[in-house]
Amino acid sequence: MSALVDAIARIRRDVCTLHAELTRYELVVWTAGNVSARVPGHDLMVIKPSGVSYDDLVPELMVVTDLDGVPVDGDADGEWGNPPLAPSSDTAAHAYVYRHMPEVGGVVHTHSTYATAWATRGEAIPCVLTMMGDEFGGEIPVGPFALIGDESIGRGIVATLRGSNSPAVLMQNHGPFTIGPDARSAVKAAVMCEEVARTVHIARQLGEPVPMDPGLVAALYDRYQNVYGQ
Repeated sequence: MSALVDAIARIRRDVCTLHAELTRYELVVWTAGNVSARVPGHDLMVIKPSGVSYDDLVPELMVVTDLDGVPVDGDADGEWGNPPLAPSSDTAAHAYVYRHMPEVGGVVHTHSTYATAWATRGEAIPCVLTMMGDEFGGEIPVGPFALIGDESIGRGIVATLRGSNSPAVLMQNHGPFTIGPDARSAVKAAVMCEEVARTVHIARQLGEPVPMDPGLVAALYDRYQNVYGQ
C-alpha cells in the first residue's frame, strides 16, 4: 500500500471522527454541516458525503476529491476506493479555499445557532472578550451573500479572511465557515465561534459591551498564538 493510500486512510478516519465533534457541541442538525481536510503534498481533499446522517458516517464514506471538487479514485483500479456517493454540496467552496489559501489544511461549515443569527443580520461579532482576542485576534467578520453549489462561497471566504487574523467568517444569511492549518484546528475555531457568538449576544441583552483596545487585542493574540500551551 502506497504512502498516499495510507495518508488518505488516516485522513478519512480523522475527518469522520471530527464530524462527531460538530454534533457533540450542537453545531449542526440533521445532515447539515461538513468538515474537510487537505491531503498534504497532493492536490486532494477529503470531505463528508452529501446528505448522509451523522450516525451513519464511517471513514470509508468520506469522499476524496481533487481541488476542483471532482471525486477521484487515484488510478484506473480505484486505488483508495471512493464510495458511490456525491461529496458535500459545499465541496466547491472548500476546494476554492484550498486552491487559494495554501496555508489552510482544514475547512468547516456549520449552521450553529448563535453564529448563524449574527450572519442573518450581516453583522460582525465585535471583539469584546479576551477569548476573542486570543482565538480570533479581533472581530469575526461577515462575508458576502453567495449561493450554494459553486465557487461563490469560496470566493467570499477567501476575500474576507485573507489578511485577517480570524479563522472564522460569517457568510451573510448563511452561517459560519472556519479554517485552520488542519481540520482539528478548523473544528476548534467553529466551536469557539459559536461560544463567543452566544456570549456577546447575551451581553448585548444587558447593555452595550465594553470595547477592547486594539493594542491589548494584539497582545492577547500574540501571547495565545505563540506562548500559550505546550
